[in-house]
Amino acid sequence: MNNRKFRIWNIAKLKRNLLEGLSMGRTLVLLMLGSFLFFILLGLGGMAEKGLNTSPVSSMKGLAASLSSRFFVDMIGMEMPQMALEKETSTFSAEKMTPFVFELLTSVNPRDPKSLLAGEVPGMKTNQPVQLSNGSGNEQGEAPADYRPDPTPLEPEESPDDVKPDESTPDETTPEESTNTPAGPPSEGKPGSTSKDGKTETPSGKKNVLIYHSHPQESFNPLLEKPSSNPGSSSPNKNIMLVGSMVAKRLEAKGIGTVHDKSDYQSTVPNYNWNYSYKYSRQAVKEALAQNEDLTYLIDIHRDSQRHGKTTTTINGVNYAQVYFIIGHANQNWRKNEEFASKINQLLEKSYPGVSRGVWGKSADQGNGEYNQSLSPNSILIEIGGIDNTKDELKRTANLLADMIAEVYWQDQKAQKASVMNKTKNKPTDQTKTVDIQKTS
Repeated sequence: MNNRKFRIWNIAKLKRNLLEGLSMGRTLVLLMLGSFLFFILLGLGGMAEKGLNTSPVSSMKGLAASLSSRFFVDMIGMEMPQMALEKETSTFSAEKMTPFVFELLTSVNPRDPKSLLAGEVPGMKTNQPVQLSNGSGNEQGEAPADYRPDPTPLEPEESPDDVKPDESTPDETTPEESTNTPAGPPSEGKPGSTSKDGKTETPSGKKNVLIYHSHPQESFNPLLEKPSSNPGSSSPNKNIMLVGSMVAKRLEAKGIGTVHDKSDYQSTVPNYNWNYSYKYSRQAVKEALAQNEDLTYLIDIHRDSQRHGKTTTTINGVNYAQVYFIIGHANQNWRKNEEFASKINQLLEKSYPGVSRGVWGKSADQGNGEYNQSLSPNSILIEIGGIDNTKDELKRTANLLADMIAEVYWQDQKAQKASVMNKTKNKPTDQTKTVDIQKTS
């Protein structure tokens, strides 16, 4: 009897174990199928986003760009202790990880209370560009700040070609010619080469770089008598044109022919509307291109609207104004402009870490969105300093930025020259063609 009960109990236990096993297997199969469907839907969603998004910047690319190299060093250091840096607080500390995870999950930056309302209040999210390349002077990933001084409501959008300069207004786009700059090719294509009399040479007198300002009256508090939250001035010696002149002068000294457009649209355009700033400047740029066929590098120089603490860095005890590079995604060929900006950004990061605040992209609903960058693949917008930067800080940055632009320019010239030589070398000569014909006959 006892033996029978034992056998019955044992069979019941075996049956129960078998049912539990089948149940677990069924659950595992369901999880596998669910995961498979999830990744299929995720892939389809990515393909749909790529096809529908007018500004095809992957959110993961923006996330990766916002991470500093220190982040990846700390990740490797978790497996390789010798890679960990002991002098600084780890990237994975609670102090740094908590705000990062919070913003990743909620799209709210705890360091920026405005972001809490940005998704609910119309107009507050217009200043949310995407970071394309990291700048060591901006570890917090803070976007550039734009200030709209014109409270006039936006008028119906019109084509950039519809904006025509006033015929009664004197031409403000006359190139700023460089005095004491003789023409002549630089030796070995090196920037800043000089002639026998010690003067800088500009290759064949050509003008290759155009510097202009879509917001020409942007100014700096240290240059004005009264401080303001949005300083402005019509004087070229007190506004952003001063910085443009510094960059232009340095480029000329490096042997690169430069045109500096000093058009002041606020002072010269009848019924001026700030919302049409890039349309006014587009017309000026097109006129400059018509007068100088060699202009291929177009640089629109602005200043940021943030305070001194967020627009200044110190290198070896000396202050420098920091810079933003802005790329417009409304231009369908924006990736070429990004490539040009990234070259300059990389050189800055290598030689002057801390000066660059990164390369940022903006779509049409985050500003102008085009910034005249469709006119040339080597066209970018650069914001130099903020409203509180001094003349000396601006000049230091203008000089080193011009040096980086010059280096990129000469690299491009060298590459173009090598390409032409290769094409010439591989091109069959008339004599070769004659021999081939005779062989064929």
